[in-house]
Amino acid sequence: MTAKTLAPTLSDRELDLVDAYWRAANYLSVGQIYLLDNPLLSEPLRPEHVKPRLLGHWGTTPGLNLVYAHLNRVIRDRDVNVVYVCGPGHGGPAMVANAYLEGTYSEVYPAVTQDVDGMRKLFRQFSFPGGIPSHAAAETPGSIHEGGELGYALAHAFGAALDNPDLIVACVVGDGEAETGPLAASWHSNKFLNPVTDGAVLPILHLNGYKIANPTVLSRIPQEELEALFVGYGYRPITVAGDDPAAVHQQLATALDEAFDQIAAIQRAARLDGERGRPVWPMIVLRTPKGWTGPREVDGDKVEGTWRSHQVPLAQTRTDPEHRAQLEAWLRGYRPEELFDDTGAPRPQLRELMPVGERRMSANPHANGGLLLRDLDLPDFTDYAVEVARPATETVEATRVLGAYLRDVIARNPDRFRLIGPDETASNRLSAVFEATDKTWLAGTGPDDENLAPDGRVMEVLSEHLCQGWLEGYLLTGRHGLFNCYEAFVHIVDSMLNQHCKWLIRNRELPWRRPIASLNYLLTSHVWRQDHNGASHQDPGFIDHVANKRPEVVRVYLPPDANTLLSVTDHCLRSRDYVNVIVAGKQPALAYLDMDAAVAHCARGLGIWEWASTAPNGEPDVVLACAGDIPTLETLAAADILRRELPDLRVRVVNVVDIMRLQPDTEHPHGLSDREFDALFTADKPVIFAYHGYPWLIHRLTYRRTNHANIHVRGFKERGTTTTPFDMVMLNDLDRFHLVLDVIDRVEGLGTRAALLRQRMVDARLAARRYTREHGQDDPAISGWTWDPNHRAPSRSQDGRSEEAR
Repeated sequence: MTAKTLAPTLSDRELDLVDAYWRAANYLSVGQIYLLDNPLLSEPLRPEHVKPRLLGHWGTTPGLNLVYAHLNRVIRDRDVNVVYVCGPGHGGPAMVANAYLEGTYSEVYPAVTQDVDGMRKLFRQFSFPGGIPSHAAAETPGSIHEGGELGYALAHAFGAALDNPDLIVACVVGDGEAETGPLAASWHSNKFLNPVTDGAVLPILHLNGYKIANPTVLSRIPQEELEALFVGYGYRPITVAGDDPAAVHQQLATALDEAFDQIAAIQRAARLDGERGRPVWPMIVLRTPKGWTGPREVDGDKVEGTWRSHQVPLAQTRTDPEHRAQLEAWLRGYRPEELFDDTGAPRPQLRELMPVGERRMSANPHANGGLLLRDLDLPDFTDYAVEVARPATETVEATRVLGAYLRDVIARNPDRFRLIGPDETASNRLSAVFEATDKTWLAGTGPDDENLAPDGRVMEVLSEHLCQGWLEGYLLTGRHGLFNCYEAFVHIVDSMLNQHCKWLIRNRELPWRRPIASLNYLLTSHVWRQDHNGASHQDPGFIDHVANKRPEVVRVYLPPDANTLLSVTDHCLRSRDYVNVIVAGKQPALAYLDMDAAVAHCARGLGIWEWASTAPNGEPDVVLACAGDIPTLETLAAADILRRELPDLRVRVVNVVDIMRLQPDTEHPHGLSDREFDALFTADKPVIFAYHGYPWLIHRLTYRRTNHANIHVRGFKERGTTTTPFDMVMLNDLDRFHLVLDVIDRVEGLGTRAALLRQRMVDARLAARRYTREHGQDDPAISGWTWDPNHRAPSRSQDGRSEEAR
């Protein structure tokens, strides 16, 4: 439908106020893009007043300012709690301009005062060396959204609204952004928003017609088709369109009043009248010219309303007098003398439109989520401990154990913790959580459905982008969560992770931004136990991607068993301002450490396993290192062979939980000093390292160590297929027999002495493969291996073969 203006919503006075505020925001936005000095045009523009490098984006900015001005009127009139999510990627000038007008910018950056000098600083810093970015970012008060990349605004907005019943999130979606896959999926978030316990999201699709150099899809389809699209998504679209400012002001004011009335009615019906159906939420389609109020033509080419206004419409203003004259006319067209007094302060009529205090969108505490963050009420994770009488003798599903712990985390934190994932909670063995909650669901249900409810705390949708976006929005507004995902497919959110890491880095550097809960990933159904699904499900490379990020904000944990998984998860849920990646298997696996040992081991991040070593204290002949549950299994099985077959060989087994410990302490806060590293791994002995992921990451983390030349890493070599679990490790030379071969080949003097054992290891690999081909499963002697501390070196016949081998 189109917003009606038969009876004007705005009085003449209100229309003047909204228009004056819009002009002021536009003036400040243009000034940021262009000016170094002369901020109030107190003299004619000269070349030295203009920046030598013109960077920024004008085209989307006037529309963002328009929406901001009108939302301020609504907030002031209704006393509602609103945050503004700016989807158009480089809308930074608008967001900064409005924060400055509202006074918030000067509160958090006292040097940028509301006077001529402060305005000069505001303009100079924008897209300037040592200044601020051109997009909405952590530096921008009121922003919860890193605007350097498109596609995530609406998911962030819905995440922010979850469990925030009094909050309305106004989310401007650019029509270029609307073409991205993550944004297209995000429209379905309305099926997961509970009007009783959650807030509301008001999407505002801003159609200005163009991207960088091309028209946008949604701006060029017929209006009837566009409205049908959003009706199909489950929204009630309200259209505002035009290029006459007064008419658009009236339309947009009417549309916003209708939308806020509908939101209030929906929430009232759900909360007071018991309405349980899925609401049809309002949204606004706003059509205005790209680069509106800017230059109409430049050098004979049309600019306003075209793609030419996308970035800097007048590109030669420092060197071209004609361009500079056009810029001055453009700026004076906003009539700055009516907007700012002689000192540079906003005139009183502008303040009439603005909300005050925390009702200002730039000062809303939800946009600085750490201010609202409350610690989780966590159960004692040691209460969920698996009993381990002897290491590596009993099997357990680590994530199933974790599920019981997460069940109680959810039960104790019904308003600030969500478990999110792409349709894999049960598959990942976390089903115990459904004893405490259901899955969030407001779409239709059938008789065969299970665990679906509007107030569920588990959120599942088959879009990793959407899961990540929801959780980021939830965390950025002061809550906690965990994202569980198949390891191979979490790569889908690589770019989203990049943006969140950049946000966290700046968040930590800004004293006025408070720490937020960490972004926690649980990656399971991992590479070594995706043998049934095959190569498409086999990729451990997300760890490499995370390890490339700034060390201040990333942590990677590879707990080898259930008790270490409990300890690591509890630690991650308590942490702040990190991205924590936990990789753990879901299949039955051996338990190695009792809870006391697990807590100590995780606190160290790595350590010698004395019970598995034949030289835990003295200098070893070889170090068997491992990181990850399957590499740990194969390493222990190899150590078992060595202690039985080569009892005089001094073997040290080192398990690594926190792989960042491998870096030098000068490179990562968790890193080991060279002295500590050499004490564990030696300065000159062979290190056979069995690693969960791609081998080169371990080399990258350790390349500066004294003994790096002797570190030999086995890991995933991109040799995957549909086969048995043990055949998978053999395909990648990570199996126990190959690890023994590596020891024989690398320990000085052992090759000749252990030639027969070497031959037997080669034969054992061949026999294991033959068994899988004949029986379709692994040899039970391999798959059922456990650690027997009573094993001794077998007796041997005169031909040198052990009785076991014969």
